[in-house]
Amino acid sequence: MASQDAVIRTEDLTRTFDQVIGVNALSLRVHQGEIFGLVGPDGAGKTTTIRLLAAVMDPTEGEASVLGYDTVREAESIKRHIGYMAQRFNLYRDLSVWENLNFFADVFQMTGEARRGRLERLLQFARLSEFRHRRAEDLSGGMQKKLALACTLIHRPHIVFLDEPTTGVDPLSRREFWDILAELHVQGVTLFISTPYMDEAERCSRVGLMYRGEMITCDAPTQVKAMIQGELITLWPTQVRRAREILQGLPDILEVQIFGDQLRVFTGDVEGTIDQIHEALGAHDIGLQDVQRGEPRMEEAFISLIRQQMER
Repeated sequence: MASQDAVIRTEDLTRTFDQVIGVNALSLRVHQGEIFGLVGPDGAGKTTTIRLLAAVMDPTEGEASVLGYDTVREAESIKRHIGYMAQRFNLYRDLSVWENLNFFADVFQMTGEARRGRLERLLQFARLSEFRHRRAEDLSGGMQKKLALACTLIHRPHIVFLDEPTTGVDPLSRREFWDILAELHVQGVTLFISTPYMDEAERCSRVGLMYRGEMITCDAPTQVKAMIQGELITLWPTQVRRAREILQGLPDILEVQIFGDQLRVFTGDVEGTIDQIHEALGAHDIGLQDVQRGEPRMEEAFISLIRQQMER
């Protein structure tokens, strides 16, 4: 359970790039021990937010503090207590796993037996012990991500910022990476993670949804999903796009989303809407392979909330 102590605070945090607003008046609290997830489409401001909090970029307006340190005036103090894993972590590709770890141990001025013991524990923690002599460029994408995380953890940071850490790796490697993050969470490390994957957002203590530099909503995943209006019906029509056009005009349907060969339909009257769906699609000779009632996922909530913002 996360402590109620806010280890990350922002007040009207803003960053502009020429005439473009990267982050707009962000006011946020993240508590000790949380897994805080940041989601949003490309260009929403996720990376800029993390860079501001990791004290590698100064705000245009507003202020932020991490562990009580101001991100502008006390940036170096912050960097001693956090880990920051950027989207493209600069591993030394021609060095081995062990050599990369030793390089970052040098950066953080670790010495003696404590140093070797720490590196051995990180190898085990990242499931890389048997690959210690393999060059970084010869590792799989998933193993490179785990090595990057191990290098980020060398100095025992209190907060770890991870910017889309599992992008581009296979599903099994993503699961293994999140198993490692879960262990960090149990140890009380605060995790601040941006991710494009909604199944990862489900695993967070709280999720912040960003759009065009602004935080649209910030709450527990269950509460975010509860923001969707209506109940969910999933159907598999023989003509997906044509079926969507027809169903969007029905009076009891609130929203229709396409997911591959499925349609996700939100309605305030499930039984009545199912009858309407059969009748409307049948009138246009569109078959239905299956119809199921279900619970909305984070992905549906994300699409619905973004669509509401776009229509404003």
